[in-house]
Amino acid sequence: MQKRRIGNSHLEVAPLMFGGNVFGWTADEATSFNILDAFVDAGLDFIDTADVYSAWVPGNQGGESETILGKWFKRSGKRDQIVLATKVSKHPQREGLSTTNIQAAVEDSLRRLQTDYIDVYFSHADDEKTPLAETLGAYQRLIEAGKVRVIGASNYSGARIKEALAVSRENGLPEYQILQPEYNLYDREAYETDIEPVAQAEHLGVVVFYSLASGFLSGKYRSAADLGKSARGSRVEKYLNERGTRILAALDTVADQHGSTPATVALAWLIARPSVTAPIASATSVEQLQSLTASVELMLTGADMRLLDDASAWRNG
Repeated sequence: MQKRRIGNSHLEVAPLMFGGNVFGWTADEATSFNILDAFVDAGLDFIDTADVYSAWVPGNQGGESETILGKWFKRSGKRDQIVLATKVSKHPQREGLSTTNIQAAVEDSLRRLQTDYIDVYFSHADDEKTPLAETLGAYQRLIEAGKVRVIGASNYSGARIKEALAVSRENGLPEYQILQPEYNLYDREAYETDIEPVAQAEHLGVVVFYSLASGFLSGKYRSAADLGKSARGSRVEKYLNERGTRILAALDTVADQHGSTPATVALAWLIARPSVTAPIASATSVEQLQSLTASVELMLTGADMRLLDDASAWRNG
């Protein structure tokens, strides 16, 4: 498996990232352990979580995903096989990117994760109230202390990424090496017009969330009657239109040609995009995981890519 470098850093990862938001939410501890073991057994090594996962679940406080990962690291002894990413700024008790908050949040995360370092530490969302230099300075101290290896930015605009890079260079501070925006076959315009040009110009890594458009690109939802199949149905309704139907038809065609599934093809399309380091995808069972990991091996042809690009085109004319 050809690994990919994270930005201008020394870290290299397999081209599929597991989304740990399901741990402690739709996947209990035992299921999560089985999924994680199967993920590593498939030759993959890149895992995403956040301190806020999964505070939105009734009875949860945030940190549940990190806690499960920490228990798995301790039980499996596989911490050194994983490139681990987590995030700061959205936990209900640790909001924002001030120095004080980052210092407290990282210690919370390290304790829950039962590790002494985080490979990739993301700013989960922009904090315009805190000067960029303050945030980046806090990260510099964490890197110098060996608690963080690389930093990244999630949900930032292209303009703010460029501004942050300029502040880093002007002040000798660490630079964001990897971005985490929304991107998939349907949701293309914002990424391709705003984020992608910056990522390519600066040689930044990119891991994308909602890679399957909340499950729509799996083909599970094809009509309004399908929306009740899961709690995500309300998120999918916006895709049930002529363009969405056209994209699913193209995914079906390519999947049939390869003996694959629409989900596998949708992820393979992302993996084949030159600017994407890895798509982020989640599973709640080992069986679901298999359709995700298959995307790493699926080599789409030029004709496949053109069919998918044309079906999902967002530009007028």
